[in-house]
Amino acid sequence: MFELRQLPYEKDSMGDFLSPVTFEYHYGKHHQTYVNNLNNLIKDSEFANSDLFDIITKSSGGLFNNAAQVYNHDFYWDCIAPQTNSMSDSLKAALEKEFGSTESFKEKFLSSATTLFGSGWCWLVLDPASNKLEIIQTSNAATPITQNKIPLLVVDVWEHAYYVDHKNARPAYLEKFYSHINWEFVSQAYEWALKEGMGSVKYYINTYVRGK
Repeated sequence: MFELRQLPYEKDSMGDFLSPVTFEYHYGKHHQTYVNNLNNLIKDSEFANSDLFDIITKSSGGLFNNAAQVYNHDFYWDCIAPQTNSMSDSLKAALEKEFGSTESFKEKFLSSATTLFGSGWCWLVLDPASNKLEIIQTSNAATPITQNKIPLLVVDVWEHAYYVDHKNARPAYLEKFYSHINWEFVSQAYEWALKEGMGSVKYYINTYVRGK
């Protein structure tokens, strides 16, 4: 059985970016519901003893949607911090190589997140086939894992992620998000990805999230 993970910070630590009320709904209700649904769906199924990575990569329909949303939210919580911190020199160099500058990356990432139609996620990923960084959008519960791409950074643009604090002003939420990125975690994810490829995703899930 899966459990709702503990947040790596206090619910009142994000200032005017995310309020405790948002955490109560987004984390305490939405994320918890995905975990509950996942447990109900795997019970007495072929996935009853599978880890989250295998469920995401081998399932479909409602089971996939709930498993992927558990992972997507877990990863999102790690991508933010009460105060932003510094990215590694290697990640900075990679962003500059692919996007021209870190400012150019910010502009393109926020533009992609702003223009994603409907509900979904905006990601910075590493394509292990080319070793290049990419910005991609996914709709609803979709995740880059199924595209054989390694997540490094994600922002949640479902309305429940920001409506309480920012109403329908997605760009305002995204600007606040960018000032709260946990670059230390993103840098670590990049190093894992370079060394372990897709294995780094399973390692993250099973060691840092699921504790298996």
